[in-house]
Amino acid sequence: MFRVLGFWTGIFAVMLYLGDMYTTSLLFFVQTGFFLLLSYLKLSERMYIYIFGGYLTVFFIGFTYWTTFMMIPGAGGH
Repeated sequence: MFRVLGFWTGIFAVMLYLGDMYTTSLLFFVQTGFFLLLSYLKLSERMYIYIFGGYLTVFFIGFTYWTTFMMIPGAGGH
């Protein structure tokens, strides 16, 4: 499953890079490398679930922080 996540984050990274969103594409390239590295480790299924749960926790905390404190309300791209 982590190889599938690596594939899709890689696709997003390339599309973001081609769309001149270099910082975001770098973040997705790092995630791709992390997922691919993790996919070749011989861990137990329980450990993979714990790692994925930790990944989701970090993502949701970061996303919530960004949308609450860093985004400017009403600043659409119009």
